[in-house]
Amino acid sequence: MRFSPGLLLAAALLGGCAVQRIEPPATGLQTRLFGESKRDAIRTLIVVLHGDAPSGERADPYGFAERAVDAIPHSAALAIIRPGYGDSEGNRSAGERGKGVGDNYTLDQLKQVGDAILAAKAQLPQARVVVVGDGGGAAIAADLAGIRPKLIDGIVLVSCPCTLPEWRKYMKKQAPRGGWQTVSSSLDPLKTAGGVQPGLRAAMLVGAQDKVTPDKFSRPYAEALALRGIATDYRIVPQAGRLTLNDPQVLEATQKLVSLLPEKQR
Repeated sequence: MRFSPGLLLAAALLGGCAVQRIEPPATGLQTRLFGESKRDAIRTLIVVLHGDAPSGERADPYGFAERAVDAIPHSAALAIIRPGYGDSEGNRSAGERGKGVGDNYTLDQLKQVGDAILAAKAQLPQARVVVVGDGGGAAIAADLAGIRPKLIDGIVLVSCPCTLPEWRKYMKKQAPRGGWQTVSSSLDPLKTAGGVQPGLRAAMLVGAQDKVTPDKFSRPYAEALALRGIATDYRIVPQAGRLTLNDPQVLEATQKLVSLLPEKQR
């Protein structure tokens, strides 16, 4: 079930009140909310972040959000269109998109996404927050877990370029004219891993045959989390190429992670 396109959550969400519209504070990001509408009914908020490709060339974050709330009881899902990107219906988020070559995981963009999540989280004090992202969305989720650790309880990272400088060097060799030589101020998830809170749970998925974000760019991040004592479900999916939000293994990993998170005290 879908609620109020382009909005975060209800302004009040008190029992019996009509859903009211609010805007993400100072971000202008396009968002869409799925699932439960009453604040007291929501135990898990799933935030969905899409990859770097333009709309039509990437997995649909709205579709994953809808599947997630159908599969996970007492949940709401907030799909966020990242800064500068648009959705399949022509709606566009404010901000700079960059060239989509690992150059748009900057502090400014992380702040916009993080503030949108915070606006939702503030209205749901009883809900765990799980961020699910593929590709660049996974890198943003990992960075947010490191620089704003109180914001997030769990992350599901799919095909993550989690060792960013090494991945960009690799992609420059794969596509010499693709703009990968551009200087970037993006945050490297491996370097932000030291800020991840010990109680966070993580799941990471990568296809065994992935030629864009092979496991050598996600495994070091999984190892860094494990060294910090963070429970990490790291999966290399056999025979699979590059995984996206469309792959059923992602929803299954999200369900498992949510089931293992402790409930928040009422």
